[in-house]
Amino acid sequence: MSTVQPHTGHDARSLAGRIRNSLWRRGKALRHLLLPRLLAQHVFVAGMQRSGTNLLMDVLDASVDTQVFHETDPRAFERYEMRDLGTIQRLASACPAPVFVIKALCELDRIRLLMDTFVPAKTLWVVRDWRDSTHSAVKSFGNFVPQWKRLSQCDASDWRGRGMSDTTRALLARLYRDDASESDGAALMWYYRNTLFFEQQLEADPRVRCVFYEDLVQHPDRLVETVYDFLGLRGFSAAVAGRIHARSVRHRSPPDISPEVSRLCDDLLTRFRMLAGKQAP
Repeated sequence: MSTVQPHTGHDARSLAGRIRNSLWRRGKALRHLLLPRLLAQHVFVAGMQRSGTNLLMDVLDASVDTQVFHETDPRAFERYEMRDLGTIQRLASACPAPVFVIKALCELDRIRLLMDTFVPAKTLWVVRDWRDSTHSAVKSFGNFVPQWKRLSQCDASDWRGRGMSDTTRALLARLYRDDASESDGAALMWYYRNTLFFEQQLEADPRVRCVFYEDLVQHPDRLVETVYDFLGLRGFSAAVAGRIHARSVRHRSPPDISPEVSRLCDDLLTRFRMLAGKQAP
């Protein structure tokens, strides 16, 4: 386990939203205690930090069929990284709900391994426009350029560099500049974390579905129902989708982003968007 504190786990939900979710989860836990059901499905919620994974977790938590584990839950995570597989297997085995849901942000390079280990399993990979994700990441976190330099020098000591391909590492080395902006670094992190999706050939895996943040917040009724159908969840209602509103969808390029980094991210986002029409409804 890395000793480096990863920049993740930030919860941007309102206080009222957090209180509502806490009360709901306590009530649901009591229901599970009184009426436990056999585990039938494991679900991994994957994606780059600041891409809307908390929102999707709330959507899944709204079903009585789920038990969810955020990356801030010490039972399943240490410093926001998933604990060893044995620990996760014990949590899944003890799950009183039919669907075990767990975040996998620092584990993007291990999604196929996780699905092959926890059978049956499905993954929801959240994709957000890189421009909005970069804005949010720079505002919330920092240190992106030093991380970029370290990774370009073949450092794989923590989750950011784990599983990174030689091709991606060579690209980071070629693009690195001492005077690069934090926006450049954050955008490149969006790129190298999301490119793991295609490097694992997850686009061809029927157990995996991309969820686009923009679609989730702009068309919640349709998107939430689609996600519930994909996972076989009960409990979809207009009330669940009605709590989602179109926030933080601006598509504004950071003013200090380099043209080459911008093109790189645009190309990867286009590649993701091309999958939208191929995903089964």
